[in-house]
Amino acid sequence: MKLLKLTTFLVASAFATQLAAQEAGGRLDVIVQPEPPGLMMGLTQNGPTQMVGGQIYEGLLRYDGDLNPQPGLAKSWEIAEDGMTYTFHLNENVKWHDGAPFTAADVVFSLGFLDGTHPRFRANYAHVDSVETPDDYTVIFHMKESYGPFINAFEVGSMPMLPKHIYEGTDYATNPANSTPIGTGPFKFDEWQKGSFIHLVKNDDYYVEGLPYLDEVFYRVIPDAASRAVAFETGEVDVVPGGAVENWDVPRLAAMDNVCTTTKGWEFFAPHAWMWLNNRQGPTADKRFRQALMYAMDREFMKDVVWNGYGTVPTGPVSSKTNFYSDDVTHYTHDPEKAKALLAEMGYDGTPIRLLPLPYGETWARWAEAVKQNLEEVGIKVDMESTDVAGWNEKTAQWDYDLAFTYLYQYGDPALGVSRTYTADQIVKGSPWNNVEGYENPELDKKWAAAAVSASNTERQDIYNEIQKEIVDDVPVAWMMELEFPTIYRCGVQDLISTGIGLNDGLRSAWIQK
Repeated sequence: MKLLKLTTFLVASAFATQLAAQEAGGRLDVIVQPEPPGLMMGLTQNGPTQMVGGQIYEGLLRYDGDLNPQPGLAKSWEIAEDGMTYTFHLNENVKWHDGAPFTAADVVFSLGFLDGTHPRFRANYAHVDSVETPDDYTVIFHMKESYGPFINAFEVGSMPMLPKHIYEGTDYATNPANSTPIGTGPFKFDEWQKGSFIHLVKNDDYYVEGLPYLDEVFYRVIPDAASRAVAFETGEVDVVPGGAVENWDVPRLAAMDNVCTTTKGWEFFAPHAWMWLNNRQGPTADKRFRQALMYAMDREFMKDVVWNGYGTVPTGPVSSKTNFYSDDVTHYTHDPEKAKALLAEMGYDGTPIRLLPLPYGETWARWAEAVKQNLEEVGIKVDMESTDVAGWNEKTAQWDYDLAFTYLYQYGDPALGVSRTYTADQIVKGSPWNNVEGYENPELDKKWAAAAVSASNTERQDIYNEIQKEIVDDVPVAWMMELEFPTIYRCGVQDLISTGIGLNDGLRSAWIQK
């Protein structure tokens, strides 16, 4: 086999030279906000689930801040020159947290599991023709066509490895292990006191020698934003993840002695916030109404006032931080008169619309209030509906909304993190992470598919330019913000962010300077 890339890493030796500098031991207290609805990453993909679950579960690969693949459960990999075969060589000394060995059989089982539960995985896996396991530690993916983004599909949130011996032959949704998750990661699940904390402990049998350094991690559940800020001020917690305190508290906390901040660790995600607009029924089913929403909102004001300037107002579905972005699209500036004209043209009769905020704190509640005010200024009646995280999941998954806030990750490539929101094959009731709005455009579906498998990046850019231009005119969702989340932490916490997904898999390398 001719190889385009051959990557072999001797993981143990890579860390050996660092061990003298790092100090083992200690406890880290991290805020998790809101409390995850679950930790089983094969079933739930909420941001809080990924942050905690990413220490318990692992993917075949990790990715650095430049989105280059790094070893994970796979120690090396090869990509055939024609892009039709991906071969992964697994670490041979990996154990599940209950002591069972991790093998290629677990990889194959995970693929089948995720194909039924994970919309983003399903979109990537659709390009795979077959999977071969010539031995217990080799997995070969045979592709239907060359699919360049595939090498970026193996991080823990996109393709978590799940234990076959725990889940095979069971009802995945009701398996007791969902409450006591078993992975291969650097930390084991120990205890979850609902409303208080999630406790993880060091995996003493972790396959990377010397890691993790920390003895234990407490994810602290503190529902009130002001109380979360106080907990950091008083030393009760060591790490405030991005978005865990209100934006207006960030400058004050960052100015404290022995406090450090970073916006690193979001490169892979490029979090993109929007409102789902129900394309199926009611006023939001009319494209002119959706365009009117965009003109009615003062998104620059919302960025500056609600988000304290953290973020960028987006021009469409692809983040300006993601490959193949284009701004050659219609720009929806704040123009209430244009909004009113569109509403009059469609004959909008004043039917109220329901707005479902994202229950992630006061900033999101204020954002929803700002939207409500803007819309009512142009004559759109808005009824606010509030719920908890589980309720938000249920309402959006069952399409029981008119407008609903969300944000999703882009994963460095439109084929991985963007197309899933807009293609008809991703309209699957029961998940809040796919084409929830119900947008259908067969011609664009063909272009999304062509862009994903095109051999040339120039060709891909041309196709994505066409897609962005057309989809922005259709406004299937209301794009609100390219989010920026500063992480705040005690400066004594070292190597907290070591990959492009930051806190979601970074704690295996974190250590505390004593």
